Amino acid sequence: MFGKRSDAGAQQKPVLPVPQTNAPNGDAFAGGAPVPSHIPDLGIPAAGGQFSGQAARPGSTTIQPAAPKAPKSESGLAARKSESYYDIKSTIFNALIDAIDLTQLGQLDRDAARDEIRDIVNEIITLKDVVMSIAEQEELLEDICNDVLGYGPLEPLLARDDISDIMVNGANLTFIEVAGKMQQTGVRFRDNGQLLNICQRIVSQIGRRVDEASPICDARLPDGSRVNVIVGPLAIDGPCLTIRKFKKDRLKLTDLVKFKSITPEGATILEIIGRVRCNVLISGGTGSGKTTLLNCLTGHIDHDERIITCEDAAELQLQQPHVVRLETRPPNLEGEGSITMRDLVKNCLRMRPERIIVGEVRGPEAFDLLQAMNTGHDGSMGTLHANSPREALSRLESMITMGGFSLPSKTIKEMVCGSIDVIVQATRLRDGSRRITHITEVVGMEGDVIITQDLFVYEIVGEDANGKIIGRHRSTGIARPHFWDRARYYNEERRLAEALEKAESRNEQD
Repeated sequence: MFGKRSDAGAQQKPVLPVPQTNAPNGDAFAGGAPVPSHIPDLGIPAAGGQFSGQAARPGSTTIQPAAPKAPKSESGLAARKSESYYDIKSTIFNALIDAIDLTQLGQLDRDAARDEIRDIVNEIITLKDVVMSIAEQEELLEDICNDVLGYGPLEPLLARDDISDIMVNGANLTFIEVAGKMQQTGVRFRDNGQLLNICQRIVSQIGRRVDEASPICDARLPDGSRVNVIVGPLAIDGPCLTIRKFKKDRLKLTDLVKFKSITPEGATILEIIGRVRCNVLISGGTGSGKTTLLNCLTGHIDHDERIITCEDAAELQLQQPHVVRLETRPPNLEGEGSITMRDLVKNCLRMRPERIIVGEVRGPEAFDLLQAMNTGHDGSMGTLHANSPREALSRLESMITMGGFSLPSKTIKEMVCGSIDVIVQATRLRDGSRRITHITEVVGMEGDVIITQDLFVYEIVGEDANGKIIGRHRSTGIARPHFWDRARYYNEERRLAEALEKAESRNEQD
């Protein structure tokens, strides 16, 4: 065993205060000294035990048993643990930091580091004469491991698969999104310093930094979850951390059918669109599920195709064996060395791609993507922010114009029309549900106007007593889509015709 354990036990420590109440299991603790940023994330999972309580020895401190876990309230507001409990954890944590050699701990693997921390924490508990059951010690151990090895109070939230977004607004205020609805939690950090330390730990894993000189940063977690950090002086009330979590199990189009985001016939149409190498643009607002839908569409790409992805923060989860993942790079301290999305898209053309997938089109890279689609890279895909398919086309045109290209408006529209085959519109409704509201074809041009036609649309009928939106997906009756010849080329015209026929029959039944 290494560390300074003998030094830690040399001084007599005061008896810890007795906590009065305990919150339900699963919330994070605050307290403890700031964790050194050089300690790597070893992925300690969140704890799942409960306090059980024991009879106390005379003169000892006893942690009272927790109340039975209460049913989850509709508001989702998590209760905070008592201040005395935070004090206990903080005292033990500080003693641990004094007793352990952090440099050597960082060289151990996850299990070895956990065992080392377990032994030292047990010694500290013995020295302080604290009576704790095994379950109590396990919960305390997990929290301390989270502080030292992981992401501190964020670990219990990251372990939940039902959370789609985590929003930290300073040290004392944390919100989550569950089932499309915002909920406030009882999660808190010791102070803004601890929160900043965790933010730095996250961004440093991919070679980026966040501080006063560079207060805004985009990053990702090891599982691909998207991370945005903004700190002072831009963030007035403390560092703000936003995490867009991905489900552990990758979603498929069949899952979207279960969630009623699309009908089975619509899912078949989307599968065929991805299979026959249509150029697809996925449009939608923030949090509408664009990246999830893009992941679902890429699941039907043949495994013998060479795919190159370009993203600001790599989050796409392609399962094909022949995938090249590229990521942009921010400028250094001198403001140099940045690699933009346009640089990546232009370089893709020299890498013999069969499909180019752009995580999000937001600037002049739209011009290069359209050129790629027009020069033999069929089946390319991308996402952008827009509220309707028509607006998506307008935004593409404006992005190219803002890039400094002095092209006539008609020329740009002709380029868009010749490049984009299908626009899929994703929308997050006011009840939190996500729906695919349009599957729209780009047909051609009449004069200076781009002509589109809808294959599927989502109609809102009303809402139920619980405030849930009631709606239905409706086929527009197009029996021969514009990409019919492409489907015939890939021997998919029979499936396409059957799906369109079933969709029309569903309209008659509704």
